[in-house]
Amino acid sequence: MPERPFVYSDGMLFCDGVPLSEIADRFDTPTYVYSAEAIRFAYHEIDQAFAGLPHRICYSVKANPNLSVCSILAALGAGADVTSGGELVRALRAGFPPEKIVFAGVGKSRAEIEQALTAGIGHFSVESEGELRLLSGVAADRATIAGFALRVNPDVNAHTHPYITTGLASSKFGVPIGEATRLYRLAATLPGLRAEGIGMHIGSQMEDLSPVVEATRGLAHLAAELLAQGVPLQHIDIGGGYPITYGDTQPDSPGKLTTAIEPILRPLGLLVLTAPGRRLVGAAGALLVRILYRKRNGNHAFIVADGGMNALLRPALYRAQHRLVAVRENTGEVQAQVVGPVCESADVLSFEETTPDVQPGELLAILDTGAYGFSMASEYNGRPRPAEVLVDGAAARLVRRRQSHEEMMVPEIDL
Repeated sequence: MPERPFVYSDGMLFCDGVPLSEIADRFDTPTYVYSAEAIRFAYHEIDQAFAGLPHRICYSVKANPNLSVCSILAALGAGADVTSGGELVRALRAGFPPEKIVFAGVGKSRAEIEQALTAGIGHFSVESEGELRLLSGVAADRATIAGFALRVNPDVNAHTHPYITTGLASSKFGVPIGEATRLYRLAATLPGLRAEGIGMHIGSQMEDLSPVVEATRGLAHLAAELLAQGVPLQHIDIGGGYPITYGDTQPDSPGKLTTAIEPILRPLGLLVLTAPGRRLVGAAGALLVRILYRKRNGNHAFIVADGGMNALLRPALYRAQHRLVAVRENTGEVQAQVVGPVCESADVLSFEETTPDVQPGELLAILDTGAYGFSMASEYNGRPRPAEVLVDGAAARLVRRRQSHEEMMVPEIDL
């Protein structure tokens, strides 16, 4: 199965064996379409890359929390990396074993810690001394033991977008690597805690993975020191951040990374955890939108689609550029900006100067949107979030229906 599941056949764009025009006709637009086989392909790619090390792939649920997407990865044997109580509920519902779940995130509440302890998760990724003390107190109150791993901040620049760089000293994430030894010593004096590992995560969509090699070297050195001091580490978590190809770039592959880090990690004898999200689901997804209008404002041309920043926030938030292709094969291009229907000037789907020459009523597919697409969607301007469709083999099924306007108001208190 190729990495990219969206290809033309007989002049129409298909997802695996299903024409996207048929999906749009059945389920309307805007709609996310995911390829199950592309997800499986991506999982096996990473699994094979780490074959030389004892390892566990923990899917970063925030990338795409759809239950059907998560269940595919759970069935393959993946663990889960969650960052909230809501993601924990989804991970459990999707079939991830509790003992394979890592609870990450810089702002866990007492209620979320209690929820995770009740569920029997594998361990907590602790990001501050305050969290360590709270985890101890909650576990002791419940007469139980909470396994934990400190997430250290190695102050390594991931050289990616500032909003998704997480390993610098100026970042809110993790504890300074120089503080780790003191915090493990502190943990040994607190009730209800069991040190199980150490970890990091320095950024996302890192096209050059050499900063991960640099940070892994420092993390492995720290792990060796802790083991020598008697800290009973069982695993080392190197995070995720593996890139996908959004444009014409050729980012580093997981295999290139593991070739460099295997000699660093193997002597430790620890289980290696990694938490990819985007790499597992990003290329597996496309957002289908239908063109509403074409218009000009002076010298500026616009193509208006029925889905915008409410459906896909990444371009507005990061100025991210996704490939836009016509569902009906079209070699023509036009100078225009593709925008959505939302009442914001930031509501732009493509900042490229040229775009497929599509007319009102025709379909566009926005590729590589399987990660941080639906998960960041909103109901802004009173617009329902997109529907979600999963293609598995030659079958397409609805895995999240589009809410009605009435359903969107159900949680509100009537006047």
